[in-house]
Amino acid sequence: MMNIPYARQWIEEEDIERVAKVLRGDWLTQGPAVDAFEQAVASYVNAKYCVAFNSGTAALHAAMYATGVQPGDEVLTTPITFVATSNSALYLGGKPLFVDIDPKTYCLDITKIERAITPATKVIAPVDYAGYPIDIDPILKMAREKGLVVIEDAAHALGADRNGEKVGPQADMTMFSFHPVKHITTGEGGVIVTNDETYYERMRLFRTHGITKEPAAFLHEAEGPWYYEMQALGFNYRITDFQCALGSSQLEKLPRSLARRRQIAEKYYAGLKDVEGVLLPPIPENPHTTHAYHLFPVQFMRKDRKEVFLSLKEKGIFGQVHYIPAHLQPYYRESYGFKPGDYPRSEAFYQREISIPMFPKMTDEEVDYVISTIREICL
Repeated sequence: MMNIPYARQWIEEEDIERVAKVLRGDWLTQGPAVDAFEQAVASYVNAKYCVAFNSGTAALHAAMYATGVQPGDEVLTTPITFVATSNSALYLGGKPLFVDIDPKTYCLDITKIERAITPATKVIAPVDYAGYPIDIDPILKMAREKGLVVIEDAAHALGADRNGEKVGPQADMTMFSFHPVKHITTGEGGVIVTNDETYYERMRLFRTHGITKEPAAFLHEAEGPWYYEMQALGFNYRITDFQCALGSSQLEKLPRSLARRRQIAEKYYAGLKDVEGVLLPPIPENPHTTHAYHLFPVQFMRKDRKEVFLSLKEKGIFGQVHYIPAHLQPYYRESYGFKPGDYPRSEAFYQREISIPMFPKMTDEEVDYVISTIREICL
């Protein structure tokens, strides 16, 4: 019997050598490998600036800080996301505001955003769920009209194209995540890309305790070459040089990773499209928009999801569920009064969804085994 996880990292000898080179060098943190990685990511997505952090969560926290989220400000996002998206606003005293998903994309329903906005809304944080790039133009138009900021959670969408451009620089700020199951990994890590210099500088300050050593930025006269200033309350969200060396190496093979993910997706579509009661993830209709397939979320419309999940596990196929709707987590229910029934599409999606294995090291034999096993369970 095979043993197939829903995702896993792809590490090759070149990655190990690049990390070892940094470990043998002078800089383990706050060194040139960080700058090089930031520049490489910015160049890849065609953004002016990039700031790297020790997690995607830290990156989102920094973006919310750069935006100026304060107690009472509302941040609008989708319930179908990892809790870090909304939590990042809570760290600053913000309040979560959710919009139900669009069943055609599994991203938040753009047609419901305007009705959800209140005078307290500060940020719209769309999520490119599973790697499907949300149509961001109408969101940006709405945000501009109402004086809001758009922070795109593209943790799933590194390398995806939207209207012929890489996802990234379109929003005011965009986050990419480098957890081991993502398209590339730094172990743990994340970045924000932006074209706004003010946001860039605020995030760099926030990442390092709110401290600057740049003489041009000092508020008071320097007392000597050792001088530094803490100008804001920041955090230690720095990423290391050896992590960034891994990230730079991984970024170079991203095209191969994306190509293999799309090959696997094509096999899944071909092998499962005729299985009654199995709903496969949407494909972007725009020929200039491409899915990144971080996940391959399947909805089981007739079979009990738990029964399918356990049957797959018995066969050595370890799926995952993405996600328990954020508003149904105990903390959100107790703190903000959310309850079952608030976002029915998200809740129905959660009850039916399983993310089946999707990672570039999957063999064709493993993909075929997943397909045949699902067909056996459902037919």
